Amino acid sequence: MTDEQPQSQKERSILVSGEHQERAAGVIAEEHRPVQEGADLVAEERPPVQEGAGLAAGERRPGTERAALVVVDLQNDFCTGPTARARYAGDPAALETAAANTARALASARARGMDVVFVRFVGDAEHQGPSWRRRDLAQGKPLKCLEGTWGAQFHKVEPAPGEPVFTKWACFDAFLSEGFERHLRGRGIVRLVFAGLYTDVCVDSTARTAFQKGFHITVLTDCTASRHLPDSEILRFMAVLYGAHLSSHDLPGSWIPEQETAAVSADGRPAREERTCRTTDSSRSTAASA
Repeated sequence: MTDEQPQSQKERSILVSGEHQERAAGVIAEEHRPVQEGADLVAEERPPVQEGAGLAAGERRPGTERAALVVVDLQNDFCTGPTARARYAGDPAALETAAANTARALASARARGMDVVFVRFVGDAEHQGPSWRRRDLAQGKPLKCLEGTWGAQFHKVEPAPGEPVFTKWACFDAFLSEGFERHLRGRGIVRLVFAGLYTDVCVDSTARTAFQKGFHITVLTDCTASRHLPDSEILRFMAVLYGAHLSSHDLPGSWIPEQETAAVSADGRPAREERTCRTTDSSRSTAASA
């Protein structure tokens, strides 16, 4: 991989409904106004939110999947300021667009009573493994998202009271965060709807593990930006390898493919969950305490 970004206004593959998956095409992300920055909270259960369309808070329509919007690494050092600009070779406006669209997706998820999960990265040297430190030294990579600094704070989004925040201690995959998988299983979540940065790094790493653990994947293509690969390339890869469903922030009704609801059992879990790839004690993380 290189740090080059192949284009400034990048094409995105987008899917608005299940039957149009083969017509996923590039669209240019729109810029939106900033949304208030926030701070992180400790992980805890999210209280019910009023849900529209005639359903009680937290209630699902029969046969539909229980999904969670997963907001990944929307932090200042990845989105804005000198550190983000030095790391991201593309048009900085693409990062602002992804953040603003994620804020809009977040508002839609809350209005619909959908679970919301925040993931953040902390990159202090004390949390880095030897391979991470060697890579940074060899490539001259500066530290980023240091605990307690402005760079580690969320950008344009803010967890609401009760929405859990999970920390990745110098790692890409949110499943290495203490309690992340346990929270999802406890809430009966079967589909993860991804928004955040970067598509080809932490979003892909988390989606890859999620797929192998039996979770269904949706990627909001206008809520992400890729650092090393063209957006269309990594999104196509995720769609082929993980069966990721591609949608956008302004089409929340399409975040869960209609044709897949029939494969969900009465309790909202995948009908063939027993065939997922599992490891011993998969809900716990040893990396989080490193």
